Amino acid sequence: MTVTIAIEPPRQAGVMRLLELSDAYAASLYPAESNHMVDVATLEGENVSFFVARQSEAVLGCGALVEAGDGAGEIKRMFVDEAARGLKLGRRLLDAIVDRAGALGLSVIRLETGIHQPQAIGLYSAHGFVETGPFGDYRPDPLSIFMEKTLS
Repeated sequence: MTVTIAIEPPRQAGVMRLLELSDAYAASLYPAESNHMVDVATLEGENVSFFVARQSEAVLGCGALVEAGDGAGEIKRMFVDEAARGLKLGRRLLDAIVDRAGALGLSVIRLETGIHQPQAIGLYSAHGFVETGPFGDYRPDPLSIFMEKTLS
């Protein structure tokens, strides 16, 4: 069956379920002070492109591009349902986010991820993201890895 990826509103049942799974996964890996999740109200902002991967009606993955207003964007809430892992949805979501950033004329995309997520780190590295220091409101955290990719 075909998987589609499109910009959709985040406040819908399948997405809310996925965000809850994402929250629980992050809470199992990191203390609260090292979790930098944004809530659904933030994901509804005009500066956010929220992507949903779905197979028919089933929501399998999501990810957001948040425009910072300074030519940069930040990836937030990238998550793929455990049942859909291995379908390369993370790669496809990341491609959609990078394409959107280019279409918006952004010069750089940044993200924060955790040290206990080697698959995420590998995905971002394979897409040309390199480690950098904290950005925006982030502070140094031994459990965080900050990455960025310059767009041409």
